[in-house]
Amino acid sequence: MRAGGGAARGALAVALLRRCLLLGPLGMRPAGGQEGDGCGHTLLTPHSGTLSSKNYPGTYPNHTTCRWRLRTPPGTSLLLVFGDIDLEPSEHCAHSSLLLADPQAGTTYGPYCRNTVPPAPLLVTNSSVVTVLFNSTSHRSGRGLLLSYATSQPPDLVSCLVRGTHYAQEHVSVYCPAGCKDIEGDIWGSPSQGYRDTSVLCKAAVHAGVIADELGGQVTLSREKGITLYDSAFANGLHSKRGSLSEKRLIFHKACGDVLEVASFNASSWWHEVDTLGQVRAWVAERAALGTSGHSWATQPGSEDAWLELDLGTRRNVTGIITKGSSEQYDYYVMSYRVSSSRDGKNWRPYRGTGGQEDKVFEGNTNSQEEVSNAFIPPIVARYVRVTPQRWHQRVALKVALVGCQPARVRAPRPYVPSIPKEVPVPTSSPASHTPIPGVALDPEKAGSTLLVMLLIGGFVLLCSSLLLLAFLCHRRRKPAAELSCGITKGYPKLESSPVCSLQSLPPPGTTLASFPTVAAPGDLSQSHSPEYAEPDLVQLSPGSQPGPSTFKPLLDEGYTLPLVVSHYDVPGKYHEYAEPLPPEPEYATPFGEPDGPPRPSPGLPVPISVRYDAPTPRPGNGGTERTAGGAPSPEGAQLGDWPLSHVYHEAL
Repeated sequence: MRAGGGAARGALAVALLRRCLLLGPLGMRPAGGQEGDGCGHTLLTPHSGTLSSKNYPGTYPNHTTCRWRLRTPPGTSLLLVFGDIDLEPSEHCAHSSLLLADPQAGTTYGPYCRNTVPPAPLLVTNSSVVTVLFNSTSHRSGRGLLLSYATSQPPDLVSCLVRGTHYAQEHVSVYCPAGCKDIEGDIWGSPSQGYRDTSVLCKAAVHAGVIADELGGQVTLSREKGITLYDSAFANGLHSKRGSLSEKRLIFHKACGDVLEVASFNASSWWHEVDTLGQVRAWVAERAALGTSGHSWATQPGSEDAWLELDLGTRRNVTGIITKGSSEQYDYYVMSYRVSSSRDGKNWRPYRGTGGQEDKVFEGNTNSQEEVSNAFIPPIVARYVRVTPQRWHQRVALKVALVGCQPARVRAPRPYVPSIPKEVPVPTSSPASHTPIPGVALDPEKAGSTLLVMLLIGGFVLLCSSLLLLAFLCHRRRKPAAELSCGITKGYPKLESSPVCSLQSLPPPGTTLASFPTVAAPGDLSQSHSPEYAEPDLVQLSPGSQPGPSTFKPLLDEGYTLPLVVSHYDVPGKYHEYAEPLPPEPEYATPFGEPDGPPRPSPGLPVPISVRYDAPTPRPGNGGTERTAGGAPSPEGAQLGDWPLSHVYHEAL
């Protein structure tokens, strides 16, 4: 009994020691490491990663434990996405559980199992270090767990299990974690034709060469109309399935993915085939172009260190390579190869991929007919690319195409440093001639020439402005003279028209029209005209009516001088004063004519509105004038036809 009790105590001590080691100080553990016998697929990088329990998505084993330590760069925090948690339920998750601990904040998340799941699939922590602990006891079912993480910089982190059908929008941008390549999930399609929307999104992105499985990264895609059939393809170490029509398909956006033109091919050797009929077929290096019909390039029998070199003519940004076999009745193809590059054709650098520790070996073809794609992440910037076969079937035979684009010449922006002008000694008695502008450098040696140029430009602008102003003033002076010469003779019929006035009808200026008084009766003006006054304009009320005289003010060169008028109502008796006419309007148009008799409107006809203007009316008895408002008849009953419609002149005082 004592021996049995000692054995039991020993087993318990070992179990406690094991648990203490698993939950021991975090500082003693390696960054991003894993420990235990219950760990499944795991890929941990400083920026993202994926971890799973053993046998996922199969049933996880009994009595296992795994501990992962996740760490991101300082200054960032961890985002965790729970892809799948299918642990057998138990009270307080005692049989199987998932527990997360934040040592910096001293907080824990969990335990989680099937009946106690996280409240949200995305967990945002405030720490850059998180410990994930998984343990299991005896159970019957359960897939285990799948968890992904990334830094807080990409907030749109998704799980490796997300499919294209989980999105309804036409354009999608998500962040795929590292390690999705080996997670269970199907994809249908190829990089050239796209993928069915039922495909696992991040796995299809690795197949298309958009991201590297070792790094993960941002993925941008669009959902377009589906196609009838999706062909299977092998690319970047993944096989896609052959699938039928889908409603939508996924098209991944790749900025630099054009097929590059090859200037020339070169090879270590090539095969000169002689058939049974004695005909020679040359498998030369130029036959290695992917678009060439017929046979490909092949090496001589027994060649071990074979290579194929492609000259792009100039430096290019190479992001991928496409290979194919002999594509003839022969079944020749390369199963794996290495790639090296050079900028001058002499110094060669092997491609080592994202790790950078050893040369990367790319997976090649599995038959002589299908094309296989591989991506260069990071890309190659070179003019010469050399393919070195590592393993091949029967004979080294190859067709190649490179994918990429013109290298972008992006220069880093220079920091802004304001130029400091040279110190020029300035007398203290006189102030500085200019105020320095921040950020603008003024060279004192060029200040004199700059000032001279500015003065010349300013003088030229001033001279042009003066010439334009002078031309404008001369034009304004000539225009009133032409109007005056035409306005004096406008009221008379002329036998010969002036060439200036015949071009256009100029309205008479307001200062040249006037009504002025005279000693003679108004009726005398219809019989004779004073030689010192202009011919009157005639206002005709209706056909056959009596015209009313209207005159122009005499010209100054005819002997007329302006009278001294103190006010408008103070009119000297010995001088003639002329009232300024109303502004010319269409209703005061005065046709020419001299009817014989005095005009009277026909009985029963209404008086035209055009004659209802403010006109002086004679006041009975005193020879004065009485003005009616609006041209209406006087209230004494006077009619419009009781006096001749003519201009009435004021009597001299």
